[in-house]
Amino acid sequence: MLRIYVVKSFWLLFAIATVFQLSLASAKNGDLDGWEIDSEYNQLYNPKERDQIKGDIVKFITVIPLPGMAPGTALIVDEGDGNKVVVHIGPDSFSPKRTLGFKRGDWVKIKGVWTDIGDDTVFVAAKIKKDNGYSYKVRLTSDGTPFWTMSAEQLAYERQNQ
Repeated sequence: MLRIYVVKSFWLLFAIATVFQLSLASAKNGDLDGWEIDSEYNQLYNPKERDQIKGDIVKFITVIPLPGMAPGTALIVDEGDGNKVVVHIGPDSFSPKRTLGFKRGDWVKIKGVWTDIGDDTVFVAAKIKKDNGYSYKVRLTSDGTPFWTMSAEQLAYERQNQ
């Protein structure tokens, strides 16, 4: 009798844990709305058009690049001569401002691509590097695959080999 109770309890706990994990995953996926690999926004990133900019971080901002997208993290970078560029980094849930390793005033070199969103031209980052060697990569250089669309194993591999 005790054995049946333990088995039933195990399966009940397993079912509860599975439902909890699925609800967390769906909540997390909502944080990526519009940022998916096949999204309209991601299609704007053309890795064949790679470029780089340099400048000082003026401030961090939150952006919603296209209607219906989850909020994203962006930088305003001053390239000098008053030329300020909006740099999209990624969804807030993947790249929150407080964990990027950058602060206002840091001089950075950013690799990515230019794209037009509505009436605005923005720079979409693939890699941000400080002058002290620290870097933060959010896309594959080869094809522009966003890190937030990767499996945990792929992401760990890419972070290890930055």
